[in-house]
Amino acid sequence: MSLISSENDIKKDYPIRPVAFTQVHVDDVFWAPKMETNRAVTVPFALKKNEETGRVDNFRKAAGLMKGPHQGKRYNDSDVYKVMEGAAYTLMQEKSGGHNTLSLESKGTENDAPNLKKALDDLIAIIGKAQEPDGYLYTTRTIDPENPAAGAGKERWSNLRVSHELYNVGHMYEAAAAHYLATGERSFLDIALKNADLIVKTFGPGKRRGFPGHQEIEIGLAKLYRLSGNRAYLDLAKFFLDERGHYFGGEKHDPKDPFAVYDSDEYLQNHKPVLEQDEAVGHAVRAMYMYAGMADVAALGGYPEYVKAIDRLWDNVVGKKMYLTGGVGARDTSEAFGDAYELPNASAYTETCAAIGNAFWQQRLFLLHGEAKYVDVLERIMYNGLISGVSLDGLSFFYQNPLESAGKYGRSSWFEVACCPPNITRFLPSVPGYVYARKDDVIFVNLFMANAASIELGGQKISLTQKTRYPWDGNVKIAVDPEKSAEFGLYVRIPGWARNESVPTDLYTFVDRSGEKPALKVNGSEIAVDFDKGYAKIRRVWKKGDVIELNLPMPVRRIVANQAVKEDAGKVAFQRGPIVFCAEGTDNGGRVLNLALPDDARFEAEFNPGLLKGVVVLKGKALAVDKSSVKQAGTAIEKNAVFIPYYAWANRGPGEMAVWLPRTTNR
Repeated sequence: MSLISSENDIKKDYPIRPVAFTQVHVDDVFWAPKMETNRAVTVPFALKKNEETGRVDNFRKAAGLMKGPHQGKRYNDSDVYKVMEGAAYTLMQEKSGGHNTLSLESKGTENDAPNLKKALDDLIAIIGKAQEPDGYLYTTRTIDPENPAAGAGKERWSNLRVSHELYNVGHMYEAAAAHYLATGERSFLDIALKNADLIVKTFGPGKRRGFPGHQEIEIGLAKLYRLSGNRAYLDLAKFFLDERGHYFGGEKHDPKDPFAVYDSDEYLQNHKPVLEQDEAVGHAVRAMYMYAGMADVAALGGYPEYVKAIDRLWDNVVGKKMYLTGGVGARDTSEAFGDAYELPNASAYTETCAAIGNAFWQQRLFLLHGEAKYVDVLERIMYNGLISGVSLDGLSFFYQNPLESAGKYGRSSWFEVACCPPNITRFLPSVPGYVYARKDDVIFVNLFMANAASIELGGQKISLTQKTRYPWDGNVKIAVDPEKSAEFGLYVRIPGWARNESVPTDLYTFVDRSGEKPALKVNGSEIAVDFDKGYAKIRRVWKKGDVIELNLPMPVRRIVANQAVKEDAGKVAFQRGPIVFCAEGTDNGGRVLNLALPDDARFEAEFNPGLLKGVVVLKGKALAVDKSSVKQAGTAIEKNAVFIPYYAWANRGPGEMAVWLPRTTNR
């Protein structure tokens, strides 16, 4: 099969296209060190952990290269694929010159990083041998068809609601696509296409019916469609989505069955057909992947009814079920969404994978609609509830990301169910791909980070260079350098938080309106701009040497939650720019859960280059009180309080932490 050589060969697509991360070279104070740590530390570490935990050995056993039983969970294959995707993206960064060479203070160094190309080649060779002749690939069944891992089902496809057979290969498709784009080699892609062809032959109208209990294959199939042009892959993705909500089965399980909780129809988003769903329910990661897959099918297949469905779901998630950090998934017993406004802090599940899935979904919604509100949510996720999932040294992780801790919750070096660390490895190298997008003769500037980008527009290359210390300050300079003078549009996002809008719904609001307004200049002169859908739209004839200057004031802001969020009633949180802050015991004498924040207490922002690899902290006066006496005069002691960025907590060991603290008028 010949692969598509031009994106124009896909007849339908997102109306807006992202600028590839290989075309955007980030070198800033915030993201560049995190990407470098991921490249030189976390990716090698994750490859090593996949070996140490038997995940790669499962492929060797399926390939007949070694003997022994399957190790671990039935879905462990997916962890190998996700790290391979992260390694491929990292390889693409290196080939494009996009990684920086900042020194690392962590345990890993640049010299510790393996030869990623060789590491991928070796893994691909093993996976190819593990694949069965007809394309089937699921190590636990191939190793011992009579005794596969618990939940796998007695035979192929017999327990799709729980087995993860289709989930695993969905991640393989994404990894194979990334490897092909990184190397131009088909070794991994051919394995993926052979498997996808088997599934196309097996499932569909007039064939086997069913849907994957854990969504993901839909996203992977869309990527294979992009590369191959084979419409059958996209049609299969739509088929799996459309199968949901028409036949049920979770309630038939024996309540003693350990998988029963994971097989209820609502948990699997199978309670209604996808086009009728208007409330986010069930397992949060599955939902996020499903909504992202629906967006891909809508854009690539031309199905506006899918867009209407995910628009309704967005209103529900962002309006009633999202945490201030951008995290989703309230219930720690089931990794699932709760009821409307059910947003507990200490027991918040807010899985790292769910934050990553939410970021994928928000980006796709922007590409469909071109509205900044989706990027506002994306930014909130990226700077808060997503990167909180990995430590600053790149060697320990959060599965859950609660907004409050009594001091017993800390980071882990790995997990038995290790979906989150590999997901981090594949997200961080792709961060530059969220900065810019283009449509016709317009470039969207969505995120602010120091970078140099080369963008094809109107038959010529446009070079953009950002200089900024964002998110620590809001001054951004963008140098515009077209090959030749040309008229085009530059649409610069003005974040909602800079326009007195905490989130684009009434779920969270700022306590007071800020009188400080964003300022925009071109070549040193303030300009009148057409402001629409969250963007300052600048259209002019651009020439070499033109410079845009954006100043986004960053006062310390207090936020309150919608009154329907009972957990946050009478409480307040801090945000400055896109960063949500928390109080951690390490900076506050060991305790923070006894603190209250007077409404008139002034907090100042201060950059501390020696703390947590360089962060802005908030300093001011709080009240140390007993919880029972927050509103009682004369029982509180005024003390100095320090708040750090939420994403950086628990990097100095476990301790008390809180994002939301009680408000009081008492001093």
